[in-house]
Amino acid sequence: MATHEVTNQVPPLSGHDVADDPALLTWVDDAELHSLGRLAGSEEWQERGRLANTYPPVLHTHDRYGNRIDEVEFHPAWHDLMNVAVSHGLHAYVDGGHLERAAKFYVWSQVEAGHGCPISMTYAAVPALRVAPDLAAIYEPLLTARNYDFGLRAPLSKQGLIAGMSMTEKQGGSDVRANTTVARPVQDGYVLTGHKWFTSAPMSDVFLTLAQAPGGLTCFLVPRVLSDGTRNRFFLQRLKDKLGNKSNASAEIEYDEAFALRVGDEGRGVRTIIEMVNTTRLDCVLGSAAGMRAGLRQAAHHAAHRKAFGKYLIDQPAMRNVLADLAVESEAATTAAMWLARHRPRLGLAVTKYWVCKRGPVHAAEALECLGGNGYIEDSGMPRLFRESPLMSIWEGSGNVAALDVLRAMKKEPESVQEFLGVVSGVDPRIDRALNELGTALSDVDESQARRVVEKMALILQSALLVKHGHPAVADAFVSSRLGGDWGVAFGTLPKSTDFAAIIDRAVPKL
Repeated sequence: MATHEVTNQVPPLSGHDVADDPALLTWVDDAELHSLGRLAGSEEWQERGRLANTYPPVLHTHDRYGNRIDEVEFHPAWHDLMNVAVSHGLHAYVDGGHLERAAKFYVWSQVEAGHGCPISMTYAAVPALRVAPDLAAIYEPLLTARNYDFGLRAPLSKQGLIAGMSMTEKQGGSDVRANTTVARPVQDGYVLTGHKWFTSAPMSDVFLTLAQAPGGLTCFLVPRVLSDGTRNRFFLQRLKDKLGNKSNASAEIEYDEAFALRVGDEGRGVRTIIEMVNTTRLDCVLGSAAGMRAGLRQAAHHAAHRKAFGKYLIDQPAMRNVLADLAVESEAATTAAMWLARHRPRLGLAVTKYWVCKRGPVHAAEALECLGGNGYIEDSGMPRLFRESPLMSIWEGSGNVAALDVLRAMKKEPESVQEFLGVVSGVDPRIDRALNELGTALSDVDESQARRVVEKMALILQSALLVKHGHPAVADAFVSSRLGGDWGVAFGTLPKSTDFAAIIDRAVPKL
């Protein structure tokens, strides 16, 4: 006998178009994007995203006979996700197509974020490889091919390649100049000996890595499999047990005279990889913006279908403020990400990477809380979103590294400051006042104030972009609260004058 009837529970959020996102569609609105959005919003692909995280990758160092194999086994759902991403060109660095690619990456990342790592690294490998035109001519066509060809085989025998990064070491972390891996010249290349502390997607076909050559820190391309089909001396020691990003394998590896090809001149390793870093930083912003949109969508959907104290949550004034506040934060992140993808400014990338990625975890926590206890349960998907949210702020330089990079960029490239001012000046009196408050800080910043200054720069940039490209209600709420000071500390403290209806209507998914 049933003890009760299940009522007032929210229906599943599936069967919608993830690309139906007003802030996104301001920048890109085409058939391929919506086709991918419908896939992302389907029950089938949401389930595959769940499976890829529920059954994380497994390392096999040896086969049953004791032979070293160094392979990682993934759940089939991982390969399905990768296949969709590659077949839609999310991995492909194609000149002139960065904005459209960014929009698709943003949409598809909302299904499952972990596989975005090898997709992003493959995308970012191309500008680094172009430093060595002979290598780029060989590998770029395979790195941009829309064929997902998984398995350890000689790279040039495959229909498409995935690239990884292998930079940091135990003793240095972000300080890659402290790397101790040694590169020794040999016939036709180099051999590397040393270790790497974080190597994500270790089943990739080729890796960009840093090692100390006779002429100093140098960038190299390391294949997993050599041209004759034998395995390179690239050994997986263990997989990291991470907070989130569970579907994606991250390994500790050792090079034991692993064969490598030099990318760029000896001693210019950091200079060679800087374009790769800037490109992956863009994807950090895109990933954080995608996570915010996914959390907002879940919160708004829940509030639209759940009643409390005689009203739907979405009609409760306090909840309306929370939802609107989450929405303006999300739209500011999406707008900035799309602008960065179109224009790719060096200073704007560093500023936005610092701030938008910092906002991801607090946004995820508040979105989760909108679902109450239901949001704290694994089945809701919100815990996975929350665990994923800190990663983008750590990858490609955690907060201090990113903030200090802004200071270095302003000092070494003063023209970048003028470019920044040209984007944000004269857009809105409130923005101009914030610029005046910033004063001379843009030209001479004490390192202890780096975060303070970069935060203000990011808020000014987001405000200007929303005024130029966003919905008027969203722009006004963001500028009034984030720059005008009419705001509290927690989400849900927008001023009473906010056009809550207009903002929330843009956030509720259309089923």
